[in-house]
Amino acid sequence: MGGKTSSSSGRSMVMVLLLLFLGILKVESQDYGDALTKSIMFFEGQRSGKLPSTQRITWRKDSALRDGSDIAVDLSGGYYDAGDNIKFNFPMAFTTTLLAWSVIEFGALMGPELGHAVEAIRWGTDYLLKSTSVPASVVAQIGQPYSDHNCWERPEDMDTLRTTYVVNRTHPGSEVSAETAAALAASSLVFKTRDSAYSNILLQRAFSVFDFANTYQGSYNLSVGQGVCPFYCDSNGYEDELIWGAAWLYKATKNSKYWNIIQQHMQYVKFMFRTRKDSVDSLRYRFAEFGWDSKDAGINILVSSWVIKTTGEDPFIPNADKFVCSILPESPIKSVTYTPGGLLFKPGGSNLQHATSLSFLLIVYSTYLQRVGRDVHCGNVVVTPSKIASLVKSQVDYILGKNPLGMSYMVGYGTKYPQKIHHRGSSLPSIEKHPAHIGCHEGTPYFESKDPNPNVLVGAVVGGPDSSDQFADDRSNAPQSEPTTYINAPLVGILAYLKAYP
Repeated sequence: MGGKTSSSSGRSMVMVLLLLFLGILKVESQDYGDALTKSIMFFEGQRSGKLPSTQRITWRKDSALRDGSDIAVDLSGGYYDAGDNIKFNFPMAFTTTLLAWSVIEFGALMGPELGHAVEAIRWGTDYLLKSTSVPASVVAQIGQPYSDHNCWERPEDMDTLRTTYVVNRTHPGSEVSAETAAALAASSLVFKTRDSAYSNILLQRAFSVFDFANTYQGSYNLSVGQGVCPFYCDSNGYEDELIWGAAWLYKATKNSKYWNIIQQHMQYVKFMFRTRKDSVDSLRYRFAEFGWDSKDAGINILVSSWVIKTTGEDPFIPNADKFVCSILPESPIKSVTYTPGGLLFKPGGSNLQHATSLSFLLIVYSTYLQRVGRDVHCGNVVVTPSKIASLVKSQVDYILGKNPLGMSYMVGYGTKYPQKIHHRGSSLPSIEKHPAHIGCHEGTPYFESKDPNPNVLVGAVVGGPDSSDQFADDRSNAPQSEPTTYINAPLVGILAYLKAYP
């Protein structure tokens, strides 16, 4: 009997080894702690301004120190949004909001990385305070995008136009202003017990910036024009940002004024649904959208945290449930597709922004559901919090390498990751290696080179593969190879959760 068992075990082991050798069976475990460390470190590579002595991505140096000089305001600091050298405040504020929300929900699970996450938030809020230092005005952007995109130049060498674009009473920008207010309010909660004086500064500024956004309503598409379009045009209106900003202010203060504003604007959105027949198709699935441009799903998940046990849950809880059902692969009302390898996919470039942002909302909502012992019902499909968490884990595992190409889409994580990302600073030689100025078009040969980038932008998550799980490691293919801050920001919270609950 013992010999037979040993022989069976031996044959089983041989079979497992054979399958592993053939690549049919893969045993993979992700180091979520390492991925968390690197996902936060990425933000240091995106810093603009005077870099601190604690800077860990050391090939980056000081840049854009004179930003704001055209309007006599110090606007140094903040983040470059992606592989270019522009500071787009709308996605930057959203990035800061998501970093703050990640710490609010999962900071206790971050261990030693919590300090770095808080530093990343403060780098954003310090700049946003500068951007809102003039009453009744908000900086929308710094840098002339056409000038910048015409050059392949290190941020340290920039000699392109650093135009400051501002929204004010006569040229309003409710979306960028309300998102900035959301970022300040959310961040005030992060600093409430860490630096109460700073927290209060953030909250007081959030009050005034939101009042400006709500009082002087209008889209920055018109006020800033070619400064932001077609790069970060607001395509679905600014009402969602006004609700989103009010929701964060309500969470931070519990002031009924902001709850009333939420209700008021929600009624407007409902009115839009009823009256704008020509837009029914585009509005139908807004409850399932979330990213730098659309906050609808985020509003429902955020508000659900305080209405989930009350009678005031309509429409937030039903919409939050519908959001889950719109994503779940086996749901009868699913509105997204999945690649053959299992990655959530939505049309347009930089798909991983959708995979990370929507996954963040799912994992947050799953924790809320777990606290109150609720499931979600998608027709006959019962969705437990653990099932939601499993879906999120599958998306992160895909990003980190469990995919048909066996490639990590986080730079510096694992042994196989993108080498030629669409990123100026990463692809050009560092100041240490090449101290001489590299002019606007002198960088073109580096852009066109087939060699790997000389500087590793640790933690950067790129746009990712196409709908067939294919990926071109080519810096000229920006939709697939360019990293962005708003891909990484929601991933920080998810990785903290998975680090604790793998």
